[in-house]
Amino acid sequence: MREKEKMVSGKFYNPSESELFYDRINAKTICQKYNQISPKEIQERKNILKKLFGKTGEHIFIEPNFYCDYGYNIETGENFYANHNLVILDCAKVKFGDNVMIGPNCGFYTAAHPVKAEERIKGIEFAKPITVGDNVWFGGNVCVMPGVTIGDNVVIGGGSVVVKDIPSNVVACGNPCKPVKSL
Repeated sequence: MREKEKMVSGKFYNPSESELFYDRINAKTICQKYNQISPKEIQERKNILKKLFGKTGEHIFIEPNFYCDYGYNIETGENFYANHNLVILDCAKVKFGDNVMIGPNCGFYTAAHPVKAEERIKGIEFAKPITVGDNVWFGGNVCVMPGVTIGDNVVIGGGSVVVKDIPSNVVACGNPCKPVKSL
């Protein structure tokens, strides 16, 4: 099994392997180009995202700066908006539903590392997917960690660290993030 196949299937993999290394270089080169395009060039920016991501809706807008690891593991629905400094470490799938809004300085991290130091120093890692439902709003400075699923019609309060699944129809916040109000 290739390292890329191991990565997307949640198994331990070596991120330094050449195919994955060059995939990351390619994505980071595209992100660099994206981040340097004039704000007036809205269609060109949209075209770059549609080419970089595995799947997008028709209406997608990400304010620069934007960074990702691979791009091809990111899927967005319709009406996706992200404010400045979005980071998506997409070693596993990151799926966003329709009508998702993301505040500034947010991160979605699928990459995880072994807890035991002797395993970690070998340079291996694993990844768990992130799934975000429809009609979700993330306040600024939110971190969503590996393996999390967030339901529909959710508001995640600014500064939250989401380490566990969040059900539909709630406002959730905190570190760790948890539901505080039903909608």
